[in-house]
Amino acid sequence: MKKSMYTELAPDLKISSVLTGLWQIADMERGGNTLDPETTSLAMAPYVEAGLTTFDMADHYGSAEIIAGTFKTKHALGSQAQLLTKWVPKPGKSSKAETRKAVERALYRLNSKKIDLLQFHAWNYLDPVWLDQLFWLHELQQEGLIRHLGVTNFDAAHLRMACATGIPIVSNQVCHSLIDQRASGEMAKVCREYGVKVLAFGTLAGGFLSEKWLGKPEPSIENGATWSQMKYKRFIDAAGGWDNFQQLLNSVDKVAKKHEVSIANIATKYILEQEYVAGVIIGARLGQSAHIEETKSLFSFELTDVDKLVIQHAQSVLDPIPGDCGDEYRKPPFLTASGDLSHHLEAMPKPFDVVSGPHGSQKVFSGTPWEGMAGYCRAVRKGNRISVSGTTATHGDKMIGGNDPAAQAHFVLDKIEGAIVSLGGKLEDVVRTRIFVNDVDNWEPVARAHGQRFADIQPANTLVEAKLVGEGYLVEIEAEAEI
Repeated sequence: MKKSMYTELAPDLKISSVLTGLWQIADMERGGNTLDPETTSLAMAPYVEAGLTTFDMADHYGSAEIIAGTFKTKHALGSQAQLLTKWVPKPGKSSKAETRKAVERALYRLNSKKIDLLQFHAWNYLDPVWLDQLFWLHELQQEGLIRHLGVTNFDAAHLRMACATGIPIVSNQVCHSLIDQRASGEMAKVCREYGVKVLAFGTLAGGFLSEKWLGKPEPSIENGATWSQMKYKRFIDAAGGWDNFQQLLNSVDKVAKKHEVSIANIATKYILEQEYVAGVIIGARLGQSAHIEETKSLFSFELTDVDKLVIQHAQSVLDPIPGDCGDEYRKPPFLTASGDLSHHLEAMPKPFDVVSGPHGSQKVFSGTPWEGMAGYCRAVRKGNRISVSGTTATHGDKMIGGNDPAAQAHFVLDKIEGAIVSLGGKLEDVVRTRIFVNDVDNWEPVARAHGQRFADIQPANTLVEAKLVGEGYLVEIEAEAEI
């Protein structure tokens, strides 16, 4: 699929197909060295002059938002730029007021009355507060503070869940490269189904997909490496190691020589041509390295079917990156710069509060209106046994997942896992599940959702058709766990 230099991400938001990522601002400011916003913002001008008008940043990329906001208001070309940012709240309880404060802070730093695209990251799907935060962001969008909503590092199941619930998401920013093909599977399917586009980062694997590393010995990332190099060396290791990576690099180099372009150009072009991808994000160290002319050359050639076959054959020697998109931030192996979440988070609060019950039991409540009315809890632990009540896709006064049975099932399983984790267990402790579908025609997407979550656990299971209480509910699940 041929891509032009610009793409319509939404009806009133045209972006450059190659976005300039400002995450390296945080690395440049590592150690407390704050960049001068006026001086640094001048380095954004050559990108806009070259037609690379879109910049991607986040609330935690050092002073990236301030630098971009300075460019927007103090440079003649500032009005031509699209400034995309992210909100990455800490895990745990939140409020609408906190959400508004985060959006207003971004608006202040960007010197703007409306954010072109606000992308949201959730750390823990087991705590349904992430849905509350998306609902609140949507309200602020309707109020006029946000033009469009996106998400970042969402997996396919939770992107489906948010879209099916009615959140108008236009993009999901995820890692996607010749090494990391997770987005080409279930994620691409969900994107096609709900009209969402991928914004791909990590496409050059922190610079490893370049001539610089062709034929070179395996590097150490212990000393002197950038955060990006530390992170993406872990991806290379997860994909089968340095020798397999060198085979890929050699194949891409042959295609690059044929077109008289760089390895980086070929690696980027391949991802950019995927029909579910709206743009790729190339990191920049403002004022230090630009690579603008090389980026523009992306649009000077086209990959042939033979080129793509050569690349795909080289990819076949790699091991698949484990899990789904964004899992590197939520479960082992943590493919982050530090190899864990220590430089991202201080703690991961439990999803539900635990209360004491009779005879030494412990209980959790999810806050559905029926728990109080009918006199039951979401889950109870007695000794080493946890019993989880029949659970539907209910969150407060909302039904989650719309008429998508897979989306409802995944939310139900999130609630079940959240209850078990809060009571000191884990999903692997589940020994029995029972599934009730309102319409037997929905059995397969529900069963597949169960299969995705319990693939390596395989508890005893029953699935039957049963008339469920409550209009619109497609599935109810209960579970038993032994710790």
